Amino acid sequence: MGISENQKPIDSGIAPTPEAHEVVAGLDLSGKTVMVTGGYSGIGFETVKALVGAGAHVHAPGRDIERARKQLDGVISADHIDKMDLSDLTSVEKFGEDFLSRHKKLDLLICNAGIMACPFEKTAQGFESQIGVNHFGHFALINKLMGALEAAQGARVVTLSSIGHRIGGIDFDDMHYETRAYEKWQSYGQSKTAKALLAVELDRRGKDKGVRAFSVHPGGIFTPLQRHLANEEMVALGWTKEDGSPSDLAAAGFKSPSVGASTTLWAATSPKLEGLGGLYCNDCNVAEAVAADSPAMDGVRPWAADEELAARLWETTQAQIAAL
Repeated sequence: MGISENQKPIDSGIAPTPEAHEVVAGLDLSGKTVMVTGGYSGIGFETVKALVGAGAHVHAPGRDIERARKQLDGVISADHIDKMDLSDLTSVEKFGEDFLSRHKKLDLLICNAGIMACPFEKTAQGFESQIGVNHFGHFALINKLMGALEAAQGARVVTLSSIGHRIGGIDFDDMHYETRAYEKWQSYGQSKTAKALLAVELDRRGKDKGVRAFSVHPGGIFTPLQRHLANEEMVALGWTKEDGSPSDLAAAGFKSPSVGASTTLWAATSPKLEGLGGLYCNDCNVAEAVAADSPAMDGVRPWAADEELAARLWETTQAQIAAL
């Protein structure tokens, strides 16, 4: 096993940082059933708008259904916005049952929702919250909807990872911080590594049945994801100035939410990715596989692309859920 030989840039057919609508320009997604978690905020909202503009029937489940319906009013139908809390696998199960009772196929699933650098909390099932929401919740959703994805005969799943995966890999001995001290950024990095590995193993398991998967780094973007960070911490990170305005670094390098949605949309729809899968993408292209100690702010580290680690994470996740 190891890292896929296809984990390298291709002729993507598009510039690195287009606006969301430019990625889907000319595509006809009429008749396609699409689901975007976290589709009522930040880059998820821009993703939904672009897909609707291309003709897709978009579903946007969310934890805060009232906020979701208010934000998406006039964008998608209210009956395409249902309650689902990724921090509670019972909620994910119920949502999945309801969706499958009404829809036989799912052409595209975008696992966009997530949390970042939050204080230590546990999910309803007792998992550490960042990996619980970002990975376990989406793992359960994907497995619940797998039959509908297979029925589409050409479905794609896109998971939202992050360059934050470079912080570190999966601690299989203490994934949920039961014995080690909690560190919110390490936890975030672990959860985003998990999202990348999820796409690797999902693709291996699904490709013979027409389901391909990709993970993406959307780029640095100011969204509600930063809600747990005080401004002084963002100043220390170099993201903002003392007055809360974007730093020169952020102004030069951060993307707007629309541009931030572009790699997700490219991975979800690009014909250039036909026959490929299990790959980590950034800037509307397949990313370079880089060394573990690479200082680069792009590329994928070995622990987030290794096929053996991906299989181990899948089996470990499955076993932890089964043990509940």
